Amino acid sequence: MDENLSRGYIQLGKARGANDFRFTNGFSHLSPPVDKFNGIYLSLVLAGVGFLLPYNSFIIAVDYFQAQYPNSTIVFDMSLVYIVMAFFAVLANNILVETLSLNTRITFGYVVSFFTLLFVATCEIWWEIFGSGTSYTINLIAVAVVALGCTVQQSSFYGYTSMLPSRYTQAVMAGESGAGFLVSANRILTKMVMDDQRANTLIFFGVSVMMVALCFCLHQMVRRTDFVQFYLTLCRESRRITLEPTEDAGLMDPLDQVEGASKSQYGVLKLQPQSPMDAASGQHFSFANPVYEPSGTNPVGPSYKVEDVVVRMRSTTGSGSYRRTNSTRAWAAIKKGLVARWEVARNVWHYMLSIALAYFVTLCLYPGIESEIVSCKFGNWMPVILMAGFNAADLMGKVVASVPYEWSRSQLLVFASLRAVLIPLLVLCATPRGSPVIPGEGYPLLFSLLLGLTNGLVGSVPMIQAPSRVSEEHRELTGNIMTLSYNVGLTGGSLVAYVLDAMLGPPLVAPCRAPPRYFTPNPRTMLANLTTPYTTVAATTAVTVATVLTTSPTTLTSLANPTTLSNLTLALYNVTTMH
Repeated sequence: MDENLSRGYIQLGKARGANDFRFTNGFSHLSPPVDKFNGIYLSLVLAGVGFLLPYNSFIIAVDYFQAQYPNSTIVFDMSLVYIVMAFFAVLANNILVETLSLNTRITFGYVVSFFTLLFVATCEIWWEIFGSGTSYTINLIAVAVVALGCTVQQSSFYGYTSMLPSRYTQAVMAGESGAGFLVSANRILTKMVMDDQRANTLIFFGVSVMMVALCFCLHQMVRRTDFVQFYLTLCRESRRITLEPTEDAGLMDPLDQVEGASKSQYGVLKLQPQSPMDAASGQHFSFANPVYEPSGTNPVGPSYKVEDVVVRMRSTTGSGSYRRTNSTRAWAAIKKGLVARWEVARNVWHYMLSIALAYFVTLCLYPGIESEIVSCKFGNWMPVILMAGFNAADLMGKVVASVPYEWSRSQLLVFASLRAVLIPLLVLCATPRGSPVIPGEGYPLLFSLLLGLTNGLVGSVPMIQAPSRVSEEHRELTGNIMTLSYNVGLTGGSLVAYVLDAMLGPPLVAPCRAPPRYFTPNPRTMLANLTTPYTTVAATTAVTVATVLTTSPTTLTSLANPTTLSNLTLALYNVTTMH
Protein backbone atom coordinates (compact mmCIF):
# COMPACT_ATOMS: atom_id res chain seq x y z
CA MET A 1 0.00 0.00 0.00
CA ASP A 2 1.21 3.47 -0.80
CA GLU A 3 0.86 4.90 2.69
CA ASN A 4 3.17 7.87 2.70
CA LEU A 5 4.05 10.27 -0.05
CA SER A 6 7.05 12.55 -0.07
CA ARG A 7 7.28 14.67 3.06
CA GLY A 8 9.54 17.39 4.39
CA TYR A 9 10.58 20.88 3.39
CA ILE A 10 13.96 22.11 2.22
CA GLN A 11 15.57 24.13 4.95
CA LEU A 12 15.95 27.73 3.94
CA GLY A 13 18.24 30.29 5.45
CA LYS A 14 20.46 33.10 4.37
CA ALA A 15 22.21 30.90 1.85
CA ARG A 16 21.77 31.97 -1.71
CA GLY A 17 24.15 29.53 -3.34
CA ALA A 18 24.91 25.85 -3.23
CA ASN A 19 28.28 26.38 -1.59
CA ASP A 20 26.67 27.95 1.47
CA PHE A 21 24.93 24.71 2.57
CA ARG A 22 26.37 22.92 5.56
CA PHE A 23 25.29 19.35 6.28
CA THR A 24 25.66 17.31 9.41
CA ASN A 25 27.28 13.85 9.56
CA GLY A 26 30.32 15.11 7.73
CA PHE A 27 28.61 16.11 4.47
CA SER A 28 30.25 19.11 2.87
CA HIS A 29 29.27 18.58 -0.74
CA LEU A 30 26.06 18.74 -2.71
CA SER A 31 26.87 16.35 -5.51
CA PRO A 32 24.73 13.26 -4.84
CA PRO A 33 26.66 9.97 -4.91
CA VAL A 34 26.05 7.61 -7.81
CA ASP A 35 24.14 4.35 -7.42
CA LYS A 36 26.84 2.10 -8.85
CA PHE A 37 25.61 -1.01 -10.66
CA ASN A 38 22.06 -0.15 -9.49
CA GLY A 39 22.85 -1.84 -6.18
CA ILE A 40 20.59 0.47 -4.16
CA TYR A 41 17.76 -0.02 -6.63
CA LEU A 42 18.00 -3.82 -6.58
CA SER A 43 18.18 -3.91 -2.79
CA LEU A 44 14.96 -1.88 -2.57
CA VAL A 45 13.31 -4.27 -5.03
CA LEU A 46 14.23 -7.07 -2.67
CA ALA A 47 12.94 -4.98 0.25
CA GLY A 48 9.55 -4.79 -1.46
CA VAL A 49 9.62 -8.57 -1.70
CA GLY A 50 10.61 -8.84 1.96
CA PHE A 51 7.62 -7.20 3.63
CA LEU A 52 4.99 -9.11 1.61
CA LEU A 53 6.84 -12.43 1.64
CA PRO A 54 5.67 -13.60 5.14
CA TYR A 55 1.96 -13.25 4.30
CA ASN A 56 2.41 -14.94 0.93
CA SER A 57 4.31 -17.77 2.63
CA PHE A 58 1.23 -18.63 4.67
CA ILE A 59 -1.20 -18.31 1.77
CA ILE A 60 0.86 -20.14 -0.89
CA ALA A 61 1.40 -23.11 1.48
CA VAL A 62 -2.33 -23.76 1.11
CA ASP A 63 -1.81 -27.44 0.24
CA TYR A 64 -0.05 -28.13 3.56
CA PHE A 65 -2.55 -26.25 5.72
CA GLN A 66 -5.55 -27.85 3.99
CA ALA A 67 -4.05 -31.29 4.66
CA GLN A 68 -3.38 -30.37 8.29
CA TYR A 69 -6.84 -28.90 8.89
CA PRO A 70 -9.30 -30.71 6.60
CA ASN A 71 -12.87 -29.47 6.40
CA SER A 72 -11.81 -26.03 7.68
CA THR A 73 -11.71 -22.49 6.26
CA ILE A 74 -8.04 -21.98 7.13
CA VAL A 75 -7.19 -19.97 3.99
CA PHE A 76 -10.25 -17.70 4.39
CA ASP A 77 -9.42 -17.14 8.05
CA MET A 78 -5.78 -16.28 7.36
CA SER A 79 -6.75 -13.75 4.69
CA LEU A 80 -9.34 -12.01 6.86
CA VAL A 81 -7.09 -11.92 9.95
CA TYR A 82 -4.26 -10.37 7.94
CA ILE A 83 -6.45 -7.67 6.39
CA VAL A 84 -8.16 -6.66 9.65
CA MET A 85 -4.87 -6.57 11.53
CA ALA A 86 -3.23 -4.59 8.72
CA PHE A 87 -5.94 -1.93 9.05
CA PHE A 88 -5.18 -1.43 12.74
CA ALA A 89 -1.46 -1.52 12.00
CA VAL A 90 -1.87 1.44 9.63
CA LEU A 91 -3.49 3.40 12.44
CA ALA A 92 -0.71 2.36 14.82
CA ASN A 93 1.93 3.46 12.35
CA ASN A 94 0.40 6.93 12.18
CA ILE A 95 1.01 7.18 15.92
CA LEU A 96 4.47 5.61 15.86
CA VAL A 97 5.63 7.83 13.01
CA GLU A 98 6.43 10.63 15.46
CA THR A 99 7.58 8.49 18.38
CA LEU A 100 9.87 5.88 16.80
CA SER A 101 12.58 6.43 14.23
CA LEU A 102 12.22 5.22 10.67
CA ASN A 103 14.93 2.59 11.03
CA THR A 104 13.38 1.31 14.28
CA ARG A 105 10.02 0.73 12.63
CA ILE A 106 11.57 -1.02 9.62
CA THR A 107 13.75 -3.18 11.86
CA PHE A 108 10.69 -4.04 13.96
CA GLY A 109 8.96 -5.43 10.87
CA TYR A 110 11.94 -7.57 9.90
CA VAL A 111 12.45 -8.96 13.42
CA VAL A 112 8.75 -9.83 13.81
CA SER A 113 8.63 -11.55 10.40
CA PHE A 114 11.87 -13.48 10.96
CA PHE A 115 11.00 -14.92 14.37
CA THR A 116 7.36 -15.63 13.50
CA LEU A 117 8.26 -17.62 10.39
CA LEU A 118 11.05 -19.36 12.29
CA PHE A 119 8.61 -20.32 15.07
CA VAL A 120 6.08 -21.73 12.60
CA ALA A 121 8.78 -23.68 10.73
CA THR A 122 10.27 -25.27 13.85
CA CYS A 123 7.43 -25.64 16.36
CA GLU A 124 4.50 -26.14 13.98
CA ILE A 125 5.98 -28.01 11.03
CA TRP A 126 9.18 -29.69 12.26
CA TRP A 127 8.49 -30.61 15.91
CA GLU A 128 4.65 -30.56 15.72
CA ILE A 129 4.44 -29.88 19.45
CA PHE A 130 0.84 -28.59 19.40
CA GLY A 131 -2.42 -30.38 18.88
CA SER A 132 -4.61 -29.75 15.86
CA GLY A 133 -6.95 -27.24 17.53
CA THR A 134 -4.18 -25.35 19.30
CA SER A 135 -2.05 -25.34 16.16
CA TYR A 136 -4.90 -23.83 14.15
CA THR A 137 -5.24 -20.95 16.61
CA ILE A 138 -1.49 -20.40 16.83
CA ASN A 139 -1.21 -20.13 13.04
CA LEU A 140 -3.88 -17.43 12.96
CA ILE A 141 -2.08 -15.57 15.75
CA ALA A 142 1.15 -15.87 13.75
CA VAL A 143 -0.57 -14.34 10.70
CA ALA A 144 -1.87 -11.46 12.86
CA VAL A 145 1.61 -10.79 14.28
CA VAL A 146 3.12 -10.86 10.79
CA ALA A 147 0.42 -8.45 9.57
CA LEU A 148 1.27 -5.98 12.34
CA GLY A 149 5.01 -6.03 11.69
CA CYS A 150 4.85 -6.08 7.91
CA THR A 151 2.28 -3.28 7.61
CA VAL A 152 4.24 -0.96 9.89
CA GLN A 153 7.34 -1.87 7.89
CA GLN A 154 5.60 -1.34 4.56
CA SER A 155 4.30 2.10 5.49
CA SER A 156 7.72 3.07 6.85
CA PHE A 157 9.47 1.92 3.69
CA TYR A 158 7.33 4.25 1.59
CA GLY A 159 8.26 7.09 3.90
CA TYR A 160 11.89 6.01 3.59
CA THR A 161 11.90 5.87 -0.22
CA SER A 162 9.92 9.11 -0.51
CA MET A 163 13.09 10.88 0.63
CA LEU A 164 15.00 9.28 -2.26
CA PRO A 165 14.47 9.95 -5.97
CA SER A 166 11.13 8.65 -7.24
CA ARG A 167 12.83 5.83 -9.11
CA TYR A 168 13.47 4.08 -5.81
CA THR A 169 9.85 4.22 -4.71
CA GLN A 170 9.03 2.42 -7.94
CA ALA A 171 11.66 -0.18 -7.02
CA VAL A 172 9.79 -1.02 -3.81
CA MET A 173 6.50 -1.25 -5.72
CA ALA A 174 8.12 -3.60 -8.24
CA GLY A 175 9.31 -5.78 -5.36
CA GLU A 176 5.79 -5.91 -3.96
CA SER A 177 4.50 -7.07 -7.32
CA GLY A 178 7.10 -9.81 -7.55
CA ALA A 179 6.71 -11.10 -3.99
CA GLY A 180 3.79 -13.41 -4.71
CA PHE A 181 5.42 -14.73 -7.86
CA LEU A 182 8.72 -15.53 -6.11
CA VAL A 183 6.98 -17.26 -3.21
CA SER A 184 4.90 -19.30 -5.68
CA ALA A 185 8.06 -20.33 -7.52
CA ASN A 186 9.61 -21.32 -4.20
CA ARG A 187 6.60 -23.51 -3.37
CA ILE A 188 6.58 -25.21 -6.77
CA LEU A 189 10.31 -26.00 -6.62
CA THR A 190 10.14 -27.40 -3.09
CA LYS A 191 7.21 -29.64 -4.02
CA MET A 192 9.04 -30.86 -7.11
CA VAL A 193 12.22 -31.65 -5.22
CA MET A 194 10.57 -33.63 -2.42
CA ASP A 195 7.31 -35.60 -2.31
CA ASP A 196 7.04 -35.60 1.49
CA GLN A 197 4.65 -32.72 2.12
CA ARG A 198 5.87 -32.02 5.65
CA ALA A 199 9.52 -31.98 4.56
CA ASN A 200 9.00 -29.77 1.50
CA THR A 201 6.89 -27.32 3.54
CA LEU A 202 9.66 -27.12 6.12
CA ILE A 203 12.17 -26.29 3.35
CA PHE A 204 9.71 -23.78 1.89
CA PHE A 205 9.41 -21.86 5.16
CA GLY A 206 13.17 -22.17 5.70
CA VAL A 207 13.80 -20.40 2.39
CA SER A 208 11.34 -17.66 3.40
CA VAL A 209 13.16 -17.18 6.72
CA MET A 210 16.51 -16.85 4.93
CA MET A 211 15.09 -14.32 2.46
CA VAL A 212 13.78 -12.15 5.31
CA ALA A 213 17.22 -12.31 6.96
CA LEU A 214 18.86 -11.35 3.66
CA CYS A 215 16.52 -8.36 3.22
CA PHE A 216 17.29 -7.18 6.75
CA CYS A 217 21.06 -7.38 6.22
CA LEU A 218 20.80 -5.53 2.90
CA HIS A 219 18.71 -2.79 4.51
CA GLN A 220 21.30 -2.24 7.24
CA MET A 221 24.06 -2.04 4.64
CA VAL A 222 22.18 0.20 2.20
CA ARG A 223 21.00 2.76 4.74
CA ARG A 224 24.64 3.46 5.68
CA THR A 225 25.75 4.17 2.11
CA ASP A 226 26.67 7.71 1.09
CA PHE A 227 23.90 7.67 -1.52
CA VAL A 228 21.11 7.09 1.00
CA GLN A 229 22.64 9.24 3.73
CA PHE A 230 22.91 12.18 1.35
CA TYR A 231 19.16 12.28 0.70
CA LEU A 232 18.15 11.38 4.25
CA THR A 233 20.31 14.16 5.65
CA LEU A 234 18.92 16.65 3.18
CA CYS A 235 15.36 15.84 4.25
CA ARG A 236 16.19 15.59 7.95
CA GLU A 237 17.59 19.12 7.98
CA SER A 238 14.57 20.46 6.14
CA ARG A 239 11.98 19.81 8.85
CA ARG A 240 11.66 23.49 9.72
CA ILE A 241 11.49 26.72 7.77
CA THR A 242 13.60 29.33 9.54
CA LEU A 243 12.77 32.95 8.86
CA GLU A 244 15.26 35.61 9.86
CA PRO A 245 13.81 38.88 11.24
CA THR A 246 15.55 40.87 8.52
CA GLU A 247 13.98 38.79 5.73
CA ASP A 248 10.36 39.72 6.23
CA ALA A 249 10.16 42.20 3.38
CA GLY A 250 9.27 39.52 0.88
CA LEU A 251 6.44 38.35 3.13
CA MET A 252 4.60 41.68 3.24
CA ASP A 253 1.59 42.41 1.15
CA PRO A 254 2.39 45.75 -0.54
CA LEU A 255 -1.23 46.84 -0.26
CA ASP A 256 -1.10 46.57 3.53
CA GLN A 257 2.32 48.07 4.07
CA VAL A 258 2.39 51.46 5.71
CA GLU A 259 5.53 53.43 5.41
CA GLY A 260 7.30 53.65 8.73
CA ALA A 261 5.07 51.04 10.37
CA SER A 262 6.76 48.19 12.20
CA LYS A 263 3.78 45.89 12.79
CA SER A 264 3.81 42.27 11.66
CA GLN A 265 2.20 41.47 8.36
CA TYR A 266 1.05 38.19 6.87
CA GLY A 267 1.25 37.50 3.18
CA VAL A 268 1.89 34.47 1.01
CA LEU A 269 5.22 32.66 0.99
CA LYS A 270 6.18 31.11 -2.33
CA LEU A 271 8.65 28.22 -2.14
CA GLN A 272 10.42 27.03 -5.25
CA PRO A 273 10.67 23.23 -5.02
CA GLN A 274 14.14 22.06 -5.83
CA SER A 275 15.87 18.75 -5.74
CA PRO A 276 19.45 18.17 -4.68
CA MET A 277 20.24 17.59 -8.34
CA ASP A 278 19.23 21.16 -9.11
CA ALA A 279 21.35 22.43 -6.29
CA ALA A 280 24.30 20.44 -7.48
CA SER A 281 23.96 21.91 -10.94
CA GLY A 282 24.57 25.42 -9.66
CA GLN A 283 21.03 26.60 -8.97
CA HIS A 284 20.16 27.78 -5.50
CA PHE A 285 17.26 27.62 -3.12
CA SER A 286 15.56 30.97 -3.30
CA PHE A 287 13.86 32.58 -0.34
CA ALA A 288 12.72 35.51 -2.45
CA ASN A 289 9.03 36.09 -3.03
CA PRO A 290 8.60 36.42 -6.81
CA VAL A 291 5.00 37.54 -6.43
CA TYR A 292 6.05 40.79 -4.83
CA GLU A 293 9.46 41.31 -6.34
CA PRO A 294 9.66 42.79 -9.83
CA SER A 295 12.80 40.83 -10.62
CA GLY A 296 11.32 37.50 -9.64
CA THR A 297 9.69 34.95 -11.84
CA ASN A 298 6.46 33.19 -11.10
CA PRO A 299 7.15 29.95 -9.26
CA VAL A 300 5.61 26.63 -10.07
CA GLY A 301 5.59 25.30 -6.56
CA PRO A 302 2.82 25.22 -3.97
CA SER A 303 1.75 28.18 -1.84
CA TYR A 304 2.08 28.18 1.93
CA LYS A 305 0.40 30.64 4.27
CA VAL A 306 2.93 32.43 6.40
CA GLU A 307 0.60 32.13 9.38
CA ASP A 308 1.35 28.40 9.33
CA VAL A 309 5.01 29.17 10.06
CA VAL A 310 6.06 30.52 13.44
CA VAL A 311 7.78 33.87 12.88
CA ARG A 312 9.60 35.59 15.71
CA MET A 313 10.31 39.26 14.98
CA ARG A 314 11.99 42.04 16.89
CA SER A 315 10.51 45.52 16.77
CA THR A 316 11.76 48.85 18.07
CA THR A 317 8.31 49.80 19.31
CA GLY A 318 7.56 46.63 21.17
CA SER A 319 6.89 42.96 20.64
CA GLY A 320 3.71 41.28 19.59
CA SER A 321 2.55 37.78 18.94
CA TYR A 322 -0.07 36.13 16.84
CA ARG A 323 -1.63 33.31 18.83
CA ARG A 324 -4.83 31.33 18.77
CA THR A 325 -6.52 29.56 21.63
CA ASN A 326 -6.22 25.78 21.68
CA SER A 327 -9.94 25.18 21.18
CA THR A 328 -10.16 27.58 18.26
CA ARG A 329 -7.08 26.13 16.65
CA ALA A 330 -8.35 22.52 17.10
CA TRP A 331 -11.77 23.29 15.64
CA ALA A 332 -10.23 25.18 12.74
CA ALA A 333 -7.92 22.24 12.04
CA ILE A 334 -10.81 19.75 12.12
CA LYS A 335 -12.97 21.90 9.88
CA LYS A 336 -10.12 22.46 7.47
CA GLY A 337 -9.38 18.72 7.36
CA LEU A 338 -13.01 17.80 6.66
CA VAL A 339 -13.33 20.40 3.94
CA ALA A 340 -10.08 19.27 2.35
CA ARG A 341 -11.14 15.61 2.39
CA TRP A 342 -14.50 16.46 0.88
CA GLU A 343 -12.87 18.42 -1.91
CA VAL A 344 -10.39 15.63 -2.61
CA ALA A 345 -13.10 12.96 -2.55
CA ARG A 346 -15.21 14.96 -5.02
CA ASN A 347 -12.28 15.04 -7.44
CA VAL A 348 -11.13 11.44 -7.15
CA TRP A 349 -14.26 9.47 -6.22
CA HIS A 350 -14.10 7.61 -9.56
CA TYR A 351 -10.64 6.33 -8.66
CA MET A 352 -11.71 5.52 -5.10
CA LEU A 353 -14.62 3.42 -6.36
CA SER A 354 -12.48 1.77 -9.05
CA ILE A 355 -9.77 0.56 -6.66
CA ALA A 356 -12.36 -0.55 -4.08
CA LEU A 357 -14.18 -2.62 -6.73
CA ALA A 358 -10.92 -4.03 -8.03
CA TYR A 359 -9.80 -5.44 -4.69
CA PHE A 360 -13.32 -6.42 -3.67
CA VAL A 361 -13.61 -8.77 -6.65
CA THR A 362 -10.09 -10.10 -6.12
CA LEU A 363 -10.57 -10.91 -2.42
CA CYS A 364 -13.89 -12.60 -3.14
CA LEU A 365 -11.99 -15.23 -5.12
CA TYR A 366 -8.33 -15.13 -4.09
CA PRO A 367 -7.07 -16.94 -2.14
CA GLY A 368 -10.24 -18.50 -0.69
CA ILE A 369 -12.35 -19.81 -3.59
CA GLU A 370 -9.28 -20.68 -5.68
CA SER A 371 -8.07 -22.94 -2.88
CA GLU A 372 -11.39 -24.85 -2.99
CA ILE A 373 -11.15 -25.85 -6.66
CA VAL A 374 -10.44 -29.59 -6.78
CA SER A 375 -8.50 -31.44 -9.46
CA CYS A 376 -8.23 -35.23 -9.37
CA LYS A 377 -5.49 -34.94 -11.98
CA PHE A 378 -3.20 -32.52 -10.10
CA GLY A 379 -4.34 -33.27 -6.53
CA ASN A 380 -2.90 -30.86 -3.96
CA TRP A 381 -0.92 -29.17 -6.73
CA MET A 382 -4.08 -27.50 -8.05
CA PRO A 383 -4.34 -24.57 -5.58
CA VAL A 384 -0.58 -24.01 -5.83
CA ILE A 385 -0.77 -23.83 -9.63
CA LEU A 386 -3.76 -21.48 -9.57
CA MET A 387 -2.10 -19.10 -7.11
CA ALA A 388 1.15 -19.14 -9.03
CA GLY A 389 -0.76 -18.25 -12.19
CA PHE A 390 -2.58 -15.43 -10.40
CA ASN A 391 0.64 -13.92 -9.02
CA ALA A 392 2.46 -14.15 -12.35
CA ALA A 393 -0.45 -12.48 -14.14
CA ASP A 394 -0.72 -9.83 -11.41
CA LEU A 395 2.93 -8.95 -11.93
CA MET A 396 2.34 -8.69 -15.67
CA GLY A 397 -0.71 -6.48 -15.08
CA LYS A 398 1.32 -4.04 -12.99
CA VAL A 399 3.94 -3.89 -15.71
CA VAL A 400 1.21 -3.07 -18.23
CA ALA A 401 -0.14 -0.39 -15.85
CA SER A 402 3.20 1.44 -16.05
CA VAL A 403 2.79 1.90 -19.82
CA PRO A 404 1.88 5.56 -20.50
CA TYR A 405 -1.83 5.63 -21.29
CA GLU A 406 -4.42 8.07 -20.03
CA TRP A 407 -7.34 6.02 -18.75
CA SER A 408 -10.54 8.00 -18.47
CA ARG A 409 -12.50 7.79 -15.24
CA SER A 410 -15.45 6.09 -16.92
CA GLN A 411 -13.15 3.52 -18.53
CA LEU A 412 -11.69 2.57 -15.17
CA LEU A 413 -15.11 2.26 -13.54
CA VAL A 414 -16.51 0.12 -16.36
CA PHE A 415 -13.45 -2.11 -16.46
CA ALA A 416 -13.44 -2.57 -12.68
CA SER A 417 -17.16 -3.42 -12.74
CA LEU A 418 -16.83 -5.96 -15.57
CA ARG A 419 -14.35 -7.95 -13.47
CA ALA A 420 -17.32 -9.03 -11.34
CA VAL A 421 -18.14 -11.55 -14.11
CA LEU A 422 -15.18 -13.60 -12.86
CA ILE A 423 -16.93 -14.25 -9.53
CA PRO A 424 -19.65 -16.63 -10.83
CA LEU A 425 -17.26 -18.18 -13.35
CA LEU A 426 -14.72 -19.26 -10.73
CA VAL A 427 -17.46 -20.27 -8.29
CA LEU A 428 -18.92 -22.58 -10.95
CA CYS A 429 -15.48 -24.19 -11.22
CA ALA A 430 -15.83 -25.32 -7.60
CA THR A 431 -19.55 -26.03 -7.19
CA PRO A 432 -21.12 -28.46 -6.68
CA ARG A 433 -18.24 -30.13 -4.92
CA GLY A 434 -17.10 -33.30 -6.60
CA SER A 435 -18.76 -32.54 -9.95
CA PRO A 436 -18.51 -28.78 -10.69
CA VAL A 437 -20.55 -27.13 -13.42
CA ILE A 438 -17.33 -26.07 -15.19
CA PRO A 439 -15.09 -29.13 -14.83
CA GLY A 440 -11.44 -29.62 -15.67
CA GLU A 441 -8.28 -27.68 -14.98
CA GLY A 442 -8.03 -25.41 -18.03
CA TYR A 443 -10.93 -23.09 -17.32
CA PRO A 444 -10.04 -22.41 -13.66
CA LEU A 445 -6.46 -21.61 -14.68
CA LEU A 446 -7.68 -19.28 -17.44
CA PHE A 447 -10.02 -17.43 -15.06
CA SER A 448 -7.25 -17.17 -12.45
CA LEU A 449 -4.90 -15.64 -15.02
CA LEU A 450 -7.56 -13.11 -16.04
CA LEU A 451 -8.22 -12.27 -12.39
CA GLY A 452 -4.53 -11.61 -11.76
CA LEU A 453 -3.92 -9.63 -14.94
CA THR A 454 -6.90 -7.33 -14.40
CA ASN A 455 -6.07 -6.97 -10.69
CA GLY A 456 -2.58 -5.75 -11.47
CA LEU A 457 -3.95 -3.27 -14.01
CA VAL A 458 -7.03 -1.86 -12.28
CA GLY A 459 -5.37 -2.01 -8.86
CA SER A 460 -2.47 0.18 -9.98
CA VAL A 461 -3.83 2.73 -12.46
CA PRO A 462 -6.20 4.52 -10.00
CA MET A 463 -3.41 4.82 -7.44
CA ILE A 464 -1.12 6.28 -10.09
CA GLN A 465 -3.56 8.73 -11.66
CA ALA A 466 -5.52 9.98 -8.62
CA PRO A 467 -2.77 12.23 -7.17
CA SER A 468 -2.45 14.05 -10.48
CA ARG A 469 -6.10 15.14 -10.26
CA VAL A 470 -5.57 17.30 -7.18
CA SER A 471 -3.30 20.14 -6.21
CA GLU A 472 0.16 19.35 -4.87
CA GLU A 473 -0.65 20.19 -1.26
CA HIS A 474 -3.46 17.61 -1.29
CA ARG A 475 -1.53 14.72 -2.80
CA GLU A 476 -0.57 13.10 0.49
CA LEU A 477 -4.20 13.35 1.60
CA THR A 478 -5.24 11.77 -1.69
CA GLY A 479 -2.91 8.86 -1.05
CA ASN A 480 -4.49 8.31 2.37
CA ILE A 481 -8.02 8.43 0.97
CA MET A 482 -7.12 5.99 -1.81
CA THR A 483 -5.59 3.67 0.78
CA LEU A 484 -8.82 3.81 2.77
CA SER A 485 -10.80 2.80 -0.34
CA TYR A 486 -8.30 0.03 -0.95
CA ASN A 487 -8.82 -1.34 2.58
CA VAL A 488 -12.60 -1.14 2.25
CA GLY A 489 -12.42 -3.29 -0.89
CA LEU A 490 -10.11 -5.81 0.79
CA THR A 491 -12.28 -6.20 3.87
CA GLY A 492 -15.56 -6.39 1.95
CA GLY A 493 -14.19 -9.00 -0.45
CA SER A 494 -12.84 -11.14 2.40
CA LEU A 495 -16.24 -11.18 4.12
CA VAL A 496 -18.15 -12.04 0.92
CA ALA A 497 -15.69 -14.89 0.31
CA TYR A 498 -17.16 -16.64 3.39
CA VAL A 499 -20.64 -16.37 1.84
CA LEU A 500 -19.40 -17.87 -1.43
CA ASP A 501 -17.71 -20.70 0.47
CA ALA A 502 -20.96 -21.47 2.26
CA MET A 503 -22.69 -21.67 -1.13
CA LEU A 504 -20.27 -24.41 -2.15
CA GLY A 505 -21.55 -26.64 0.62
CA PRO A 506 -19.56 -28.76 3.08
CA PRO A 507 -16.20 -30.00 1.79
CA LEU A 508 -15.88 -33.62 0.69
CA VAL A 509 -13.66 -35.99 2.62
CA ALA A 510 -12.34 -37.72 -0.50
CA PRO A 511 -13.59 -35.78 -3.55
CA CYS A 512 -11.61 -37.85 -6.04
CA ARG A 513 -12.86 -41.27 -4.83
CA ALA A 514 -15.02 -43.01 -7.44
CA PRO A 515 -18.70 -42.55 -6.51
CA PRO A 516 -20.94 -45.66 -6.09
CA ARG A 517 -22.52 -46.86 -9.33
CA TYR A 518 -26.22 -47.55 -9.32
CA PHE A 519 -27.44 -49.90 -12.09
CA THR A 520 -29.60 -53.02 -12.71
CA PRO A 521 -27.42 -55.93 -13.90
CA ASN A 522 -28.44 -58.74 -16.20
CA PRO A 523 -30.48 -61.36 -14.26
CA ARG A 524 -28.39 -64.22 -15.69
CA THR A 525 -25.18 -62.48 -14.66
CA MET A 526 -26.64 -61.82 -11.22
CA LEU A 527 -27.64 -65.49 -10.83
CA ALA A 528 -24.24 -66.68 -11.96
CA ASN A 529 -22.51 -64.38 -9.49
CA LEU A 530 -24.68 -65.64 -6.67
CA THR A 531 -24.42 -69.37 -7.41
CA THR A 532 -20.80 -69.60 -8.49
CA PRO A 533 -19.27 -69.63 -4.98
CA TYR A 534 -21.71 -72.23 -3.71
CA THR A 535 -21.38 -74.43 -6.80
CA THR A 536 -17.64 -74.37 -6.34
CA VAL A 537 -17.98 -75.39 -2.69
CA ALA A 538 -20.35 -78.24 -3.61
CA ALA A 539 -18.05 -79.52 -6.31
CA THR A 540 -15.07 -79.40 -4.00
CA THR A 541 -17.00 -81.32 -1.32
CA ALA A 542 -18.09 -83.99 -3.80
CA VAL A 543 -14.52 -84.52 -4.98
CA THR A 544 -13.32 -84.83 -1.40
CA VAL A 545 -15.99 -87.41 -0.54
CA ALA A 546 -15.22 -89.43 -3.63
CA THR A 547 -11.54 -89.46 -2.79
CA VAL A 548 -12.25 -90.67 0.71
CA LEU A 549 -14.58 -93.39 -0.49
CA THR A 550 -12.07 -94.75 -2.98
CA THR A 551 -9.02 -94.66 -0.71
CA SER A 552 -10.38 -95.81 2.66
CA PRO A 553 -12.18 -99.19 2.95
CA THR A 554 -12.90 -98.50 6.59
CA THR A 555 -14.73 -95.36 5.70
CA LEU A 556 -16.63 -97.20 2.99
CA THR A 557 -17.81 -99.76 5.56
CA SER A 558 -18.92 -96.99 7.92
CA LEU A 559 -20.82 -95.31 5.15
CA ALA A 560 -22.89 -98.45 4.70
CA ASN A 561 -24.73 -97.37 7.80
CA PRO A 562 -28.04 -95.76 6.58
CA THR A 563 -27.83 -93.02 9.17
CA THR A 564 -24.39 -91.90 7.98
CA LEU A 565 -25.48 -91.88 4.35
CA SER A 566 -28.53 -89.87 5.23
CA ASN A 567 -26.45 -87.27 7.06
CA LEU A 568 -23.95 -86.99 4.19
CA THR A 569 -26.70 -86.60 1.63
CA LEU A 570 -28.35 -83.89 3.71
CA ALA A 571 -25.05 -82.00 4.03
CA LEU A 572 -24.47 -82.06 0.28
CA TYR A 573 -28.00 -80.83 -0.34
CA ASN A 574 -27.56 -77.90 2.07
CA VAL A 575 -24.29 -76.82 0.40
CA THR A 576 -25.72 -76.85 -3.09
CA THR A 577 -28.96 -75.05 -2.20
CA MET A 578 -27.70 -72.44 0.29
CA HIS A 579 -28.49 -68.77 -0.59
